[in-house]
Amino acid sequence: MVVIFETINYSSWSDFITKTTRSEFITNKFFNQKMKKLTILLALLLSVSTFAFNVTDPDPDPESDKDGTLSGVVFDKNLQQPIPYVTVVIKDLNGEIITGGITDDNGEFKVIDIPFGKINVSITFIGYKTYSSEIDLSRKNRKVDMGRIELEEDVEALDEVVVVAENTTIKQKLDRKVITVGKDLITAGPTASDIMNNLPSVNVDQQTGALSLRGNQNVQVMVDGKLSNVPVDQLLKQIPSSAIKQIELITNPSAKYNPEGMSGIINIILHKNVKLGTNGNISTGVTWEKQARFNGSFDLNYRNGKFNLYGNYSNNVGKRENDGFIERTDFNNTQTMDFLDNSKSNLFKVGVDFYLNEKNTISVFTTQNLYDGRFDGMVDVNFIDEPELDQTQIFFQDTDNISSTYNFDYKLDFDKEGHNIELEADFNRYNSDEGTNFRFVGASPIPDYMDGVDTDRERLTVNLDYVNPLTESTKLEFGLEARLFNTNLNYESTGLSFNSNGELVPTPDTEFDYTRDIYSAYATYGKNYEKWSYQIGARVETVEVKADTNTVRSFTNDYFQVYPSAFLTYTPSEKNQFQISYSRRVDRPGISQVNPIREWSSPLISSYGNTELQPQFTNSAEFNYTRSLKAGSVTAGVFYRIISDEINRALFIDRTDTNKQILTYDNFDESSAYGIEVSGNYRPTKWWMFNASFDLYSQVQSGFAETLDPEIEDPTEDDIVTEYGEADVVAWNVRMFNNFKVTKKLTLSAFGFYRGTNKTLQFEIDPMYFVNVGARYSLWEGRGTFSINYNDIFDTMKFGFVGESPYEQTGEFNWESNTVNVSLSYRFGGGKYKAKSRKQRDQDVKSGGGGGIF
Repeated sequence: MVVIFETINYSSWSDFITKTTRSEFITNKFFNQKMKKLTILLALLLSVSTFAFNVTDPDPDPESDKDGTLSGVVFDKNLQQPIPYVTVVIKDLNGEIITGGITDDNGEFKVIDIPFGKINVSITFIGYKTYSSEIDLSRKNRKVDMGRIELEEDVEALDEVVVVAENTTIKQKLDRKVITVGKDLITAGPTASDIMNNLPSVNVDQQTGALSLRGNQNVQVMVDGKLSNVPVDQLLKQIPSSAIKQIELITNPSAKYNPEGMSGIINIILHKNVKLGTNGNISTGVTWEKQARFNGSFDLNYRNGKFNLYGNYSNNVGKRENDGFIERTDFNNTQTMDFLDNSKSNLFKVGVDFYLNEKNTISVFTTQNLYDGRFDGMVDVNFIDEPELDQTQIFFQDTDNISSTYNFDYKLDFDKEGHNIELEADFNRYNSDEGTNFRFVGASPIPDYMDGVDTDRERLTVNLDYVNPLTESTKLEFGLEARLFNTNLNYESTGLSFNSNGELVPTPDTEFDYTRDIYSAYATYGKNYEKWSYQIGARVETVEVKADTNTVRSFTNDYFQVYPSAFLTYTPSEKNQFQISYSRRVDRPGISQVNPIREWSSPLISSYGNTELQPQFTNSAEFNYTRSLKAGSVTAGVFYRIISDEINRALFIDRTDTNKQILTYDNFDESSAYGIEVSGNYRPTKWWMFNASFDLYSQVQSGFAETLDPEIEDPTEDDIVTEYGEADVVAWNVRMFNNFKVTKKLTLSAFGFYRGTNKTLQFEIDPMYFVNVGARYSLWEGRGTFSINYNDIFDTMKFGFVGESPYEQTGEFNWESNTVNVSLSYRFGGGKYKAKSRKQRDQDVKSGGGGGIF
């Protein structure tokens, strides 16, 4: 028996098991006919919006017989701009709190169920003087509109304003959970990748960067609602945690959002300093266990008059080690692996907002993402009974890529508050050059060789969105979107491969060109009652897909689909809220899933895409309940999904060598999934606050694998047996984040995480748990923060598994998790806020290993 080495191009242990970890994408030739279609779409929306400007809703809000309603809108007196998230407190004349609320993104508030009688209204916001007013609610004066309330800047308090809150908060909104990132989460780790496991329902593999939401990796990742082409694992390690303002978990998006991603969308919103004058932030840090990793960032903003100029820079430099083994009992061999990732990245962003007047705003920005990485590895295969077959594969992989984004946005506000139309164009280009050198020692007939892959990707997205609040309680939104996407991959090799006759021949060069154009329109309508609200909507899309392999048309797929959505919310009181929602979604095959070029291989397995892969569709429904407590809140929810044409892994025996396997993708029949989530935050004492969550997910997963009887000494193609299987894949997680305020300046933190046994089609995965502890100290009158964290203090993080199909095997992989991180940050400048509101957009590609692309 002889085992042959082939190309190996994996970045971690997971490439040996079930999935790919590297996405392949873009280069385009796509403007003439597509821009004609886009022009027609824009003209259509403008004509429809002209009609909608004058639409009104004649239905009045229903009135309560016992309680009153208070409403208004809060503005900055000097800037004449609405202020979001202002606290509105209703007290009786004895000072006892009755109820309250906060303003929305437009500065508006509405408080219901206020008992009749004289009340005191207190409106407060950090950095502003408190506004108070006494109001008498009665049967004749049951609905009071306080109109426009203008807050004045509190000059003495302004220097004490800390933009970043101490503690992270979680708020359940109509279609998403919004996590406002506090200092506790920022100091938990230097990058977005380090803090994701602290979020409810989110898991990120700290070694591979693979991200999952509700136990599923078919989740789209956004940054400020924008798409780039940087692979998600690289992206999360590039974004400094100190740059993150909020993280939105959109598990059941409305029709306004692109329908891609079975599990939904994770949108990372970055800080954008929009205070008047010059403001900024600088931070630096180091993390180490076996190897050191360094990170730093610098943000600067200048706002004066009609201009807001901003820019930021961040970098990450360092090394990561990981290792592991796989034992195959049927062939009595062991594979041991050692990897070293040595990479550096630089991220730049520069932009300007130009306020033409109170009604018109133009914004432009560019983001440049540069990455330079080297990945070295060694794989030993040892045969216990046949040592003459032992072999070693050594590889050195160099990767350089740059992702460039250019964005333009124009927003027109009409006279009515919240009535606007917005045009946005976003162009992204990604270029990657990857080369890998291979060396072989031992029983391998293949000489040393080199592989090279050049990738060019381009994506143009144009949106036109119209919002019209028809009345105080109703809102109409509709829009058009065009997404034009192209990828070109060129693969060259100096190596040898087996042909269909089992003969070694030069590996052929391959060019793969993939184009996908999507044109869509959506509309949503929402109405609020005193205790009820609903929103309905639909999105229609036409999709054109074509793929060429070596200039030969290998695949086409054109289709039209409708994606409805519906939300119903019941708020019986300020402390209780119930919500039920439904949406239809799609997961389109990612480039690595359709790419016929060999993506990676080990001595015993190779991975390819399937050019004829079809999209999978999901119908998703969920129910959520939120309870506000005196010292916190609790949210509980359940969801259920039905998936058709499910995309999953398929494992075949390699016909050229039956000791080896081919890993690819295929479509399967209908399957289902369900889950339960509970999360909350609570402050038992003034010095202790915690966030905790529990989530459980189950999915019926289908797949098949070709197998061979290990007792057959010289198997042939006739001995191959195809086994179809289903597995009820169950996973559950518990996590808890604690903050202990020791003094005014010193805070301690502790985070614990436990993941139960997880079963998939191929493996049963061992439980995984870890504990992190840390401390942060406030410096320079609150403008600086010093933090130190010790992660995985018991050194328990590892990935262990047992598998029976297609071979009996056990394995374990380890990485640098027992780390110490030290960081320092400083904020400078000051001034009042002048916000530029821009919509948040979602993204759209299902990648081979799951996750989205930025």
